[in-house]
Amino acid sequence: MKVNIKKLNPNAIVPTYGSEYAAGADLYACADGEIQIEPHTTAVIPTGLALELPSGYAGLIYARSGLATKKGLAPANKVGVVDCDYRGEVKVALHNHSDTVQSVSAGERIAQIVIAPYVTAEFEETDELSRTVRGAGGFGSTGTK
Repeated sequence: MKVNIKKLNPNAIVPTYGSEYAAGADLYACADGEIQIEPHTTAVIPTGLALELPSGYAGLIYARSGLATKKGLAPANKVGVVDCDYRGEVKVALHNHSDTVQSVSAGERIAQIVIAPYVTAEFEETDELSRTVRGAGGFGSTGTK
């Protein structure tokens, strides 16, 4: 699938896949210098890129496991969503879950984007829903005993 990308900053790095079968393409920080993220705070990191995703697809932004485990940095909203009609700069809100100041350097891999299809639902209000064995059982209700 082709995804058109526009560099909004000449220093921006086009996303890359780390291996042949990687689901996510790495997104890179595009900043003038190092960005400091204080403990338990969030910083918005620019990528310097805008995307043109095909209709019916979204870009899902996930944490990079290495950044999360080594520095405690992960997307603040857990999974970011880039809608197919968005044409602005893709940015990543990174939250520092650690107790120490962490830094992000220009050109550093900060997150990964997975391009995925989605379904637009037509929500229809009703007075009754079909019955299931699970019913209204919520959190932890399907685990083994």
